[in-house]
Formats: sequence, C-alpha cells, structure tokens
Amino acid sequence: MCCFLIGITAASHAQGGGMRASAEDRAKQLQTQLKLTDDQTAKITDIYKAQRTKMDSIRTAANGDRDAMRTAMMPLMQDTNTKVKAVLTPDQATAYDKIQQERMQRMQQGGGGGGGNGGGN
Repeated sequence: MCCFLIGITAASHAQGGGMRASAEDRAKQLQTQLKLTDDQTAKITDIYKAQRTKMDSIRTAANGDRDAMRTAMMPLMQDTNTKVKAVLTPDQATAYDKIQQERMQRMQQGGGGGGGNGGGN
C-alpha cells in the first residue's frame, strides 16, 4: 500500500500523469473503465475536486520541498482512495484497485523521468 501511495504521489510530478487531469476527466475515465452510474461519477468528481484543492495547498505549503510534499500527500491519497471506493460497488472497487496497481506499475517502469527515484534518505 505504501508503494502504491508513493507511486501515485510520483505521478503528480510526472509529465502527463493522471493527477494532472481535471477532476471531471479523471471521473469520466473511471466512469468508462468501471461503468459508473451518473450519480457515482458526480460523487467521485466532487471527491477529486476536494483532493485537488488540498493538493494545491500542500504544494504551496511545501514550497518546493518534495519530501515534505510527499509526506503530506500520502494521507490525502489514502483518504481519497477510501472515499472513492466507498462510492463503488464491491466489484467496481476490486476493478479500481487493479487499475491503480497497473497505473503504479506503468509509472515505475516509464514515469520516473523527473528524477523521483533514488532520493537520498
């Protein structure tokens, strides 16, 4: 789970990462992938809009400190995923987990161009 969150956080830094799409676009993509109802899509759009606002605040507060930003965003990502999954049916939630895992694997394989890997601890 921790690797998943780090991967999602890294996506927010990667060019063209899923986190750069608008809340509406992200929800529409899930609507297509998971066959969401219009009501589910609207709820998930609201969840993603709230996440975007919080992410912008975190970025501003971190003032370029990537470690601070990552640390602050991990709980936000977890919270967002929990809220999204609460809107989904059990079958949709299983498919959502699979989509997230596949996205993380793609990012690890090809999305590390921003130098997000190998940070000095």
